[in-house]
Parts: sequence; C-alpha cells; structure tokens
Amino acid sequence: MIRIEGVAKTFTLHNQGGAVIEVMRGAALRVAAGECVGLVGASGAGKSTLMRMIWGNYLAAAGRIMVGDVDVAQAAPRGIIALRRETLGYVSQFLRVVPRVPTVDVVAEPLLALGHDEEAARAQARAMLARLNIPQTLWALSPTTFSGGEQQRVNIARGFVHPFPALLLDEPTASLDAANREVVLGLIAAAKARGAAIVGIFHDEDARARVCDRLVDVTAFAPQAA
Repeated sequence: MIRIEGVAKTFTLHNQGGAVIEVMRGAALRVAAGECVGLVGASGAGKSTLMRMIWGNYLAAAGRIMVGDVDVAQAAPRGIIALRRETLGYVSQFLRVVPRVPTVDVVAEPLLALGHDEEAARAQARAMLARLNIPQTLWALSPTTFSGGEQQRVNIARGFVHPFPALLLDEPTASLDAANREVVLGLIAAAKARGAAIVGIFHDEDARARVCDRLVDVTAFAPQAA
C-alpha cells in the first residue's frame, strides 16, 4: 500500500546564500495492508521529515513515494488533496483547525468532504468523540479552547472517523492518560484488522511494541550512512 524507493531530501538555506544541505538519501520502505511500521532513530534523525514527505508537505528531491497508485513525490497539488481526502489519513501531534468551528464538525469534516450525509457524519463524529472520552458538553465548542490532551484526542477522532486505507500517526499516545491510551491503541489495532497500512512514530516503547509489526531505523537513510 505504501512504497518508498530511493527517496532523498534537501533543504535550501536562503539565509545562508542559498546553500543546499542534504538530510536524507536512499530512503526505502514498504508497508503492506494491515501492517504497522514504526519509525525509530535519535531525535533529528529524520522520522518526521520522512512522514511529512509521505503526507506531501515536504517535496522529495529524488525517488518515489507511492501511496496506492499515487506517487506523492510527483503528484500535482489537486492529486495530493484527493489522496488525503480518500486514502491517506494523518494524526499529527498538534491540532490545527479553523477557529470557532465546533468540535463535532471538525471531526466530521473528513466524512463531509467525501459527500456523506451531514447528520450521519455528525453522528459518527459524536460516537468517536464519546469513545475517546471527550465530554458531550464540549462537542459544540471550538477545540482550540481545549487542553493539550483533549486536542490530541480530537485529532485522533478526526483521523479515525473515516476508514482510511493508509494512516500516518505522529506520537498518537503522547499526553494521554492510561485509559485514553488504551482506547487509542484499540483504534490502531482495529485499523490494522480492517487492512489499513500504518506508518507511525511512537516514543512510547510499550505502545510501539504492542501495535508495530516491525521497526525501521531512519538513521540508515542519513547521507553519511548511505
């Protein structure tokens, strides 16, 4: 489902006369349907960089990043938007939403973007919020006013409300208490069981051991290693 072949990444330092630095070379990764692969490596090794390239926020300097039949490294912006709408979900560490939009609508948005009935989409969003223990009194409020842990759970609800065939998870259990951590691990296990291909960053070693089928050390993709 996800295939990365020969991917490289460079950054141009415009505040240093346009100097180009290479931060990744020869990255390769395959994630099958129903598999969860954890990215590991020291801080700064490139875990988030690789994930952002799969998501399409960072442009690869070389190589192929296939998500289904779409090469993210070559796709036009409209193709990336369609991929994110239909195929590729992303749970980031930080909630980024339009202010003043009610939480239930934030969570329902992936379903509404696919043309689902509005009330049915909101019903699914409410069920996901309840599962993640977000109090009903908060559902009509903007999540920008919530605590860090509540915002993270809203992010998770939004990422799991639609059964995306592929998922990117960036520290999905960080900032969560034990009960909500178990809920999230259950959501990940259920996504694997239905065939989702998952790439994740987990600093929680126990969570990583429970949901990841294998680990990939991104240190191997550093230019000096390649």
